[in-house]
Amino acid sequence: MSLSVYNSFTRKKEEFIPLHEGMVGMYVCGPTVYGPPHVGHARSYVNFDVVRRYFEYKGYRVKYVQNITDVGHLVGDSDDGQDKIAVQASKENVDPFELAYKYESIYFKFMDLLNVKRPSISARATGFIPEMIDLVQAIIDKGFAYVTKEGNVYFSVHKYKEYGKLSGRKLENNLSGERIEIADDKENPEDFALWKSAIGGHIMRWNSPWGVGY
Repeated sequence: MSLSVYNSFTRKKEEFIPLHEGMVGMYVCGPTVYGPPHVGHARSYVNFDVVRRYFEYKGYRVKYVQNITDVGHLVGDSDDGQDKIAVQASKENVDPFELAYKYESIYFKFMDLLNVKRPSISARATGFIPEMIDLVQAIIDKGFAYVTKEGNVYFSVHKYKEYGKLSGRKLENNLSGERIEIADDKENPEDFALWKSAIGGHIMRWNSPWGVGY
């Protein structure tokens, strides 16, 4: 009996055919580690753990990759917000990297209590900054992103004609700017940040072709 899965791109169930026979690759967005896990984390990761275990039950070898967001998650919806980890680190008077490791460890302890299997690979965002910079530069080179004089890089949603095809969202229905202040160096309110300049006393910062940022 074949295995069918729902394809969110085509909006229908389709027979599951792995790219490599006998193997399944799963990528699941992991936690932003600035505080203890909550019931929302439990719901999400228990769900994906069931999917993973079912693939394994069916005889597949599963490579399950989950990222750890330890930099770059801004407070609120605005691209002008502060990094959540930097804000919490200031409240607890610790280094942001120390804070992120603390809550990453707590997250895994909670998942262990729920009997959620650990990922094959846990990829911290801070461990892939050079790759992110290369990818952002590739997007700029293709004409889908732009650099502002402030040293920020934004993805231009209007220049990428396929934007919204996967999510089903339409640009004309985008509510960006109705509830929040928009960064004043954007070409369009809907554009979103790929790289932010580390202005002021921002502790988490890296060198890039567009200046020091994150």
